[in-house]
Amino acid sequence: MKKIIIKSVLLALAVTGLAYADTNLTSKDDVEGTWKLEYTRNSATAKETIPRQDTWVFKNGKVTILNIARAEGHYDQAPLAYEIEDGKLKVPYLGRTGFDTFALIEKTDNAMTLKGKFGEHYYFVKK
Repeated sequence: MKKIIIKSVLLALAVTGLAYADTNLTSKDDVEGTWKLEYTRNSATAKETIPRQDTWVFKNGKVTILNIARAEGHYDQAPLAYEIEDGKLKVPYLGRTGFDTFALIEKTDNAMTLKGKFGEHYYFVKK
């Protein structure tokens, strides 16, 4: 009987979206530090993971993305001033107008999960 109740509660949370609720960022201190991007997924429920090699460094109000993989090798992106607005992380596009917007899904002392504006999930570990 307990198993049925537990499964029902978990199903209800998943259906209502509470299992993947966004958490508001309150300040730049919430993301400050060096974060290794281990992998991404197209959504929270996607089974396929996409391995990543990037490292995101949040320091003094700027984010620097290091070791970005490309066909011809790896490169580092120049530091960009980021913002926390309406509880979301806003990272400007390099060389053009506009922002990538990320919601915080979960954060511990050693791990962080962000959700992009198209539902993709980014899984980080603290370096």
